[in-house]
Amino acid sequence: MKMTSLKLKKILDDKLANENYRTSYNRDKDTFRIEWKESRKGMTITLPNVVAKYNTRGEAAIEELVDHINEALRIMNEEHQLTGMEKHIFPVIRATSFPTTTKSEIKLVYKEHTAETRIYYALDLGKSYRLIDEDLLEKEGWNKDRIDEIATFNLRSLETEYKMDRVADNNFYFFAKQDGYDASRILNEALLEEMKANSSGELAIAVPHQDVLIIADIQNKTGYDILAQMTMKFFAEGRIPITSLPFIYENKELEPIFILAKNKPEK
Repeated sequence: MKMTSLKLKKILDDKLANENYRTSYNRDKDTFRIEWKESRKGMTITLPNVVAKYNTRGEAAIEELVDHINEALRIMNEEHQLTGMEKHIFPVIRATSFPTTTKSEIKLVYKEHTAETRIYYALDLGKSYRLIDEDLLEKEGWNKDRIDEIATFNLRSLETEYKMDRVADNNFYFFAKQDGYDASRILNEALLEEMKANSSGELAIAVPHQDVLIIADIQNKTGYDILAQMTMKFFAEGRIPITSLPFIYENKELEPIFILAKNKPEK
C-alpha cells in the first residue's frame, strides 16, 4: 500500500483514539497535531517525514512513532519534581539550533558548550525523559549551578563501553549504549582524557546524533576523510541530529573542524 499523508493521518487517528486526546490536521503544513483536551499540551508531527520512514521501515516506523507519542503525552500530563529524583538528572547534548523555550514559551535550562552544541538537562523518567525548564527549577528552589553539578556527577556513573573499528591505520571508537545519553558522554572529561592519553595520533570526537559518540585516533589524512563521511552518514540517519562537524580535542578543549576531502581539516 502506497502511504500518503492522509492515509497516515487516518492510521494515527485510529491508533491514538482516546477520549482525552484532541487531534487536528493542517493541510497547508502537512502536519498532524495531538494534544490533551484539557491542558492543550501536545505535539505536532510532520507527516512527510513519517511517510519517508514508513517507505524505508514499514509498519515498525508507525508503531515506534505511536509509542513515542503516547509516552510524550503521558509525561506532559504528569507533575514532576526534582527533589528526591537527583539520581535521575542527566545532561543532554543538542544542536545550537535546538529551541531554548517550550511550546508554551517557558525557558528551558541550558548551558553553552561549543559553537555547534548546547547542554540541556533532563529528568529521566524510564522510557523517556523531560527537559528541565526554569519554572520547574524555580518551583524547587534550585539554581542552574546545582542542576549542572548533579547532572555532571550522574553522567560520570554511566558505562563507557565501546566498540572499535580500525580502518586505514586509524582507530574509531563507538559509544552507543542506546540509553539516551550516548552523545552526552562527550561531557565526561575523565573519559576524554583517558582516550587522549591512550591515543597515538590526533584525537577527534563527533556527536552526529543523540544516540552515538564517536572518538577517533587519527593517524593520517585518510582518517579525516573517513571520519567526515561517517559523521555525515550518522547525522543524516539520526532520530535527533546534533552536528555533522567533528571536533578536535586538545588541552581539554573541543574545537569544531571542517574536513575537506583528501585534506587535513581546517579549524
